[in-house]
Amino acid sequence: MYAANEILFPAHVIPELRSSRGAKWRDLIDHVLTLPQTHEEVLAFMLMMVRLNGCMECETDSYRAMRGCNLCALQTLRRYKGSDDQLLAIYQENLNTIRDYLARTGYKNRLQAVLELI
Repeated sequence: MYAANEILFPAHVIPELRSSRGAKWRDLIDHVLTLPQTHEEVLAFMLMMVRLNGCMECETDSYRAMRGCNLCALQTLRRYKGSDDQLLAIYQENLNTIRDYLARTGYKNRLQAVLELI
């Protein structure tokens, strides 16, 4: 049976990732959860997870997709060999990418901007 999954990493999975890493990661999750889903920092987090998880290559009949986005993201974070500081640096790079793109294009639809960056 197929799990509930999305085409790209969904924001509603973010809270489930809170305990998957250390204190700095929890602080980032806690901060992101205080923001609206269309905020550039939430979108940067989603973009980071899309890139880390390899969401663009995920097929609906693949084992990853059948398990669902939450389990896929948890597995990706558990297997990530870098430190929390490295993950936060990746997040910051994605945030800079989002901000630069929004400033350059003047997009009002921020989610569409993320889709174009992927």
